[in-house]
Amino acid sequence: MFDIIKKVMLTGVGLAAITKDKVEDLARDLAKKGELTEKEGKKLVDDLLTKSEKAKEDLEKEIEKVVKDTMKKMNLAGAEELSNLTKRIIKLEQALKEKDSKS
Repeated sequence: MFDIIKKVMLTGVGLAAITKDKVEDLARDLAKKGELTEKEGKKLVDDLLTKSEKAKEDLEKEIEKVVKDTMKKMNLAGAEELSNLTKRIIKLEQALKEKDSKS
């Protein structure tokens, strides 16, 4: 569920569409037209990729927070809680088997 929400959000914002190749193509085109020097083009590529990655990370963190908050409000167990409950069940089953074998 989390992955689906994450993909939808990333696609909706358009961050997933920004790739290194696309940014480099844009910079090359601008350099060919004489609107940017090679140095400016490289800086543009680096800046856009850095900002894109930062925005993507920030959005992922925000989505994760929203999903966790929603799960909490819906009273759904997370992976860690399910793991802890599974371990508890295993211990209880073992204790019950030991008790039954002593009876």
